[in-house]
Formats: sequence, structure tokens, C-alpha cells
Amino acid sequence: MKEALIDKTTGWRGTRDIWIRAAYEALLENGIDAVKVMPLAERLGLSRTSFYGHFSDRNDLLNALVTHWQARNTGNLVRRTEDYAETITEAVLNVFDLWLRPDLFDSRLEFAVRNWAHTDAELAGLLEEADRVRIEALQAMFERFSYEAAYANIRANTVYQTQIGYISMKKDGPEEPLAPRLKRMPHYAEIFTGRTATEAEIARFLARHSLPEGTG
Repeated sequence: MKEALIDKTTGWRGTRDIWIRAAYEALLENGIDAVKVMPLAERLGLSRTSFYGHFSDRNDLLNALVTHWQARNTGNLVRRTEDYAETITEAVLNVFDLWLRPDLFDSRLEFAVRNWAHTDAELAGLLEEADRVRIEALQAMFERFSYEAAYANIRANTVYQTQIGYISMKKDGPEEPLAPRLKRMPHYAEIFTGRTATEAEIARFLARHSLPEGTG
């Protein structure tokens, strides 16, 4: 109640980030058709006119969502492929961190953007470009560890398409417990690379994603 009073008495218009967050949540919950100014204003308890203090129009807000997706999912994936690793298995396990940490790679947002792209030709082009950039980054990672380009490309596509397929399959299914996913990932690393991760590499990977005591 106090926040609502402040809104009314000071004319607070929210912030750009608050509007983007509301749009993000609406997109995840109900798709792109739910990302409209008036419903978002009602969701936030703000006036419609306050929106235009931060955005020129709805398309401006949609562009901000796309920029957020590009920075989080594509930007973080590329950076993760470039992280220090002594072996290709360690490098792949570094990439697997993305699939386990939404702050690095937002799978729900990825699914929502891919659905959105079915009805937006411009976004479909950006998505195609994102796929290309991500696969090229993964391929470069394999090539850094002396895989021939053709094999590196195949392995990069296998890593990437496996995860994108997993995201599509799990969107409306039950949330899979973390423990069994963690146990499988060293085996996936072996399949993707043709090499076995060392016990030390697996231990470091599992330590980064340790479960609270008594779970799993």
C-alpha cells in the first residue's frame, strides 16, 4: 500500500528495467501477444503514459527484450567457450555450466524467443544469426584443442542441438532434479569430445553445482 501511495503522490513512473522485467515475465508466461503496454501498466500498477517516459513505443520495448536475450544467452555462451581450460573435456564442462545456471543461459527465455520468432520474420533472422554465432564459437573451442574443422563443426552442432532440443522438450514437462542431470554430464562430455574427463575435472564441475546437504 505504501508503494502505491508513493506512486500516486510523486508521479513515480517506474524504471526502464522494471518495465523490461514485466515484459520478460509476460513473455515467459503467455507469449509475445501478452507483451502489450496496457496490460503491463496494470501489472505494475502504473499509468500507460508512464511507459512512454522510458520507451518510444511497444517495438522499443520488444527490442529491449531481444537485446537482453542476445546479451544473456548468446553473449554468455560465446564467453564460456573462450574460458580457460586445459583440455577439451574441461572446456565442454565449462559450457555445461550454462545449462545449469539461468543467470548464464536463460532456457525459458530461449524457448519463448524461439516461439516468438515463428511470427516475426525479423526476429527469425536474428535467431538464425544467433545460432550461427553460437555454433561457430563452439566449433572454435574444439579447434583450439586440435580437432579438424569438419569434425569440430559436427561436434559443435551436436553439443548445441542436443541442448536446444532438451530445452524444447522440457518446457512444459516436470522440472528434472539437478542430481541426475549432474551425474550424466561427464558422460555427455565424453560422447561429445571422444575423450574421458579426469576425476579432477569432474570434481571441479560437480563442486560448482553442489547440492544442499540431504538432497539429490
